[in-house]
Amino acid sequence: MLERHELEAFLTLSEELHFGRTAESLRVTTGRISQTIKKLERQVGAPLFERTSRNVRLTALGQQLCDTLRPAYEQIGAGLEQAAIAARGITGTLGVGFSSLWSGDLVVQAADLFRVRHPDCAVHIQEVLLGDPLGPLRSGKVDLQLTALPIDEPDIALGPVIFSEPRALMVPDVHPFAQRETISLEDLADATLLPMAGIIPDYWLDHHYPRRTPSGRNIPHGPPITYWQEVLSHVSFGQGVSVVAARGARYYTRPGVVFVPFSDAPPIEYGLLWRAGEDTARVRTFIQIIREIHPPVRRSGRP
Repeated sequence: MLERHELEAFLTLSEELHFGRTAESLRVTTGRISQTIKKLERQVGAPLFERTSRNVRLTALGQQLCDTLRPAYEQIGAGLEQAAIAARGITGTLGVGFSSLWSGDLVVQAADLFRVRHPDCAVHIQEVLLGDPLGPLRSGKVDLQLTALPIDEPDIALGPVIFSEPRALMVPDVHPFAQRETISLEDLADATLLPMAGIIPDYWLDHHYPRRTPSGRNIPHGPPITYWQEVLSHVSFGQGVSVVAARGARYYTRPGVVFVPFSDAPPIEYGLLWRAGEDTARVRTFIQIIREIHPPVRRSGRP
């Protein structure tokens, strides 16, 4: 019989792939985690992790066990959370923001289900402008938002990566790139990239609008633009190009604009944010509903 602490140790280690971080997460010693995993491996009869001085990774058997146990573990946790919510009652108002139209689709879908389950709680939905991605959250206009990452701020809590989207380059239809099936990050050195302007963290801008290619070539930047509709206009009139989620081709149909997928760029990840220390019952419930509708994706090798 698998005990709860063994299950938690195994699943947490399968996420962290690091004994120290696992111990810190579960608030036990590293030795305790090591002993628990060894005991579990003896019970199974085979190694579940491959350990070296540099890294830890799941064996094929360990991955199989993880994939089998995790859904049941999360279902139990969700059931307990739903029971606790039902006991407390969910009332008041919840503000939810989104930073892209495809994020908004998921937020609206989750809000509809939230209202059915918790009719005494109102949900207000609003778009969060790319020029001020954290302003509404910090000001309290929204309590939770689904937005493009990365976000690394001390006053903002980051939840799971809910989904990711392949990147594309939005170019004028007269641009040489428009005739190609794919482009690479190196190709950005031969175009003028149009970045966003506003109250935006530098690391976010560097991630989405890099200044150098992977080989170190300079990427020309045009004047920063405040509103997304302006980006569409600038691109259509041949004043530059812009990085965007490939799905944008279905949402931003416009004459004179072509979306060309990247062959080597990492996907754009979208995750949930809320104010640190303010994960209220309303926030946790809405997050759980989003996870039901769209289970979180694996990020950097972690579930």
